[in-house]
Amino acid sequence: MRVLVVALVVQLVLGTVFVALAATGSLPFTHGPRLSAERAPAGPARLKADRFDAAAALRWVRRQVAYGPRPAGSPASRALAARLRAALPHGRYEPVPGGLRNVVGEVRGREPGSYVVVGAHYDTKDAPGFLGANDGAAGTAAVLELARRLKPRQARPTVVFALFDGEESPAGTPDSEFERRGLRGSRAAARRYRGAEAMVLLDFIGQPRVTLPREGYSDRTLWARLRAAARAVGAISAFPDRAGPFIQDDHLPFARAGVPAIDLIDWDFPCFHKPCDDLSGISERSLDQVGESVARLLRTL
Repeated sequence: MRVLVVALVVQLVLGTVFVALAATGSLPFTHGPRLSAERAPAGPARLKADRFDAAAALRWVRRQVAYGPRPAGSPASRALAARLRAALPHGRYEPVPGGLRNVVGEVRGREPGSYVVVGAHYDTKDAPGFLGANDGAAGTAAVLELARRLKPRQARPTVVFALFDGEESPAGTPDSEFERRGLRGSRAAARRYRGAEAMVLLDFIGQPRVTLPREGYSDRTLWARLRAAARAVGAISAFPDRAGPFIQDDHLPFARAGVPAIDLIDWDFPCFHKPCDDLSGISERSLDQVGESVARLLRTL
């Protein structure tokens, strides 16, 4: 009995000392400040699918930004186009009026004659110091990785991966003339691929906590299928069930040609056409959410 009493007293003393040390942050065998749950670093949450390599996409964003500003027709843009063509399966150039060129690749599907288009623009706004990490490079990087990971006959339709030149209007063009003087590459592509069953555009998809409501011009049925794909891979939080603004973007020429088209664009982007659109605003998790969702969609069309 005495031994038991002594043991209890020792445990009580040790417990009191432990509580005191914990309260003052002086526990032994710990190093550095304690982090709260809010401050603890965390990597990207794992999704339910692994058909898209977000880390590789992020590397492609960095490669593009390394060229500096890349307005349509510039030496930097043409050098980047050559690299993009080499990276795409069956990569090729397709002419765009004004001496520009789209970069296009494709992955064959199971059903001959049917095809869909997945696109982004690779040019940047013609503004001093504008790098376009999100406005151009993020979407282009995601398209490249989607093309790289999709194998022949995994999708029913052939998938045409189109990187558009000349999405941005020339320097000095007023906003009222954007649709007429911008969207140059997608207008050429929409004429060439007007028989597409669907068109998916990736734009402004790289910022942290990306939020992609249905853009106003986007086809409701195709958007519902994308949300179903996002739910299946665990990325539905990036695709809220609400409508966003109507945005003139590279999907619009396809929609006007009668192709069901959707635009994945987070318009609530504070660095739109500003020098702060750089690598510091790109999230690997956002790239993964969008990439996995579109990869799933392509296999269900």
